[in-house]
Amino acid sequence: GLEVYPSNATFYLWVKVPKGFSSAQFVEKLLEECAIVCTPGNGFGEHGEGYFRISLTVPTQRLLEAAERIKGLRL
Repeated sequence: GLEVYPSNATFYLWVKVPKGFSSAQFVEKLLEECAIVCTPGNGFGEHGEGYFRISLTVPTQRLLEAAERIKGLRL
């Protein structure tokens, strides 16, 4: 249910933060409830607010595991 913005030029995904969260609040929720570390978009300046960044530098199986954890997140 998250809106993803893939990039052809990097190994990152930019994902829109669900309504009601700042980028920092949402990545904190991911860490606390799903044990997933992501980067809040506000760390990249004001235009990054409202997004978080997922690094695709781990094996595919780990990314699939993280996706399953996120699917179970209560918003």
